[in-house]
Amino acid sequence: MARKKGRDINGWLIVDKPAGMTSTSVVNKVRWALDAKKAGHAGTLDPDATGVLAVALGEATKTVSYITDALKCYDFTVNWGAETSTDDASGEVLRRSDIRPDGDTIEKVIPGYLGEIMQVPPAYSAVKVQGERAYDLAREGEAVELAARPLWVESLTLIATDRDSARFEMVCGKGGYVRSIARDLGRDLGCLGHVAGLRRIWSGPFDAKDGVGFEKIDRETQGWLEEQLLPLEAALEDMPVLRATPQGAQRIRNGNPGEVTGTAEWGEAVWVSDGEGPVCIGRYQGGTVQPERVFNL
Repeated sequence: MARKKGRDINGWLIVDKPAGMTSTSVVNKVRWALDAKKAGHAGTLDPDATGVLAVALGEATKTVSYITDALKCYDFTVNWGAETSTDDASGEVLRRSDIRPDGDTIEKVIPGYLGEIMQVPPAYSAVKVQGERAYDLAREGEAVELAARPLWVESLTLIATDRDSARFEMVCGKGGYVRSIARDLGRDLGCLGHVAGLRRIWSGPFDAKDGVGFEKIDRETQGWLEEQLLPLEAALEDMPVLRATPQGAQRIRNGNPGEVTGTAEWGEAVWVSDGEGPVCIGRYQGGTVQPERVFNL
């Protein structure tokens, strides 16, 4: 008997991920509940983290990179006094400190975390080291040394503080590790620290408040879940949209430059509609668009 491949379902399902499960587990549950042929997510959340996990279905997977590259907002709590092997509460305590910073002291170091900074990812992360995931090497007891990577931090705001912890909100770009921010803050403040709670509030155009609860994802709720799907182009709201002529749409679907109406900057990334739905993402070339991602809808 041939293996069932699933249904062609296209769009985005925004899930409010609970703590205690991987992002991959959420994607697999969504795929199963909707009997979808293809699914992926736009940006991993740690198992203990909660918040917005944008699940792309079908042709929407071709837009994942545009959400991955978008700004994201995190609400997180740092516990002072201990640095752990994982830089969060699940790890082994490596060092302790009796020092505790007050709010004024914390505020003084925040400017050093704004703009373009260099950040060393946690040893327990998905970063690859000679083809192996860093967390796999760390679990095997190997010493993992990762190179610093650039990260854009739009804002880092101290929301509340008490003797043993502080709560922050951070808006940052692609590749940000909140656990690294917590670790580095603890070191800079001389008190050591690790993440005790983490929630992704929004990611690009997607907000956790609009997310579906994990407990509602089931085969029995399939019809309702389909009603919650956002269109593929929801991921492209910050990108100019142009309209293809009928002949242009046909050429684009065949992978060729096609005529469009409307204008953009030469070479700018745009998405193209035929009036009924998205046709492609491509580059504007003065009256035509060279397709880079063609949608088969």
